[in-house]
Amino acid sequence: MAQSIDETVLAGLRCLEVNDFAGFRALCTAKATVWQNDGQGEQPIGERLEHFKSFAATLDSLRYDVIRQFRKSDEVLQQQVIHLVLTDGSRREVQTVVYFRFEGELIDRIEEYVYTVPESTSPEGASPASTASGDGASAAR
Repeated sequence: MAQSIDETVLAGLRCLEVNDFAGFRALCTAKATVWQNDGQGEQPIGERLEHFKSFAATLDSLRYDVIRQFRKSDEVLQQQVIHLVLTDGSRREVQTVVYFRFEGELIDRIEEYVYTVPESTSPEGASPASTASGDGASAAR
């Protein structure tokens, strides 16, 4: 039995969590594209996954926590928090909203909107706020 498109999105995120880039790529059409609000413009999925591989090398772990998800017949929109542990032991949380458009059962377009929380330190030695560094770590990266 084929999985639903929202299940396909979640399966893709699980692939990225374990660095299974080929597994994620297999969930996309040959012409799939990715756009993110990082100023890079639209990119082919293969190019974006190569960028994501480089980013993943700086991580000890990556976990996606989907807060809410909405589905239409060929679209999924979800709000998520990406939990990162970098190789230096520091932790980050990245807030994102991601749109997935499907062609048939495969992802054909991804749009990611990343919110970067500025790093701050408070007096009295409280811990700094979470920050997102250089890469939003999206499903498409």
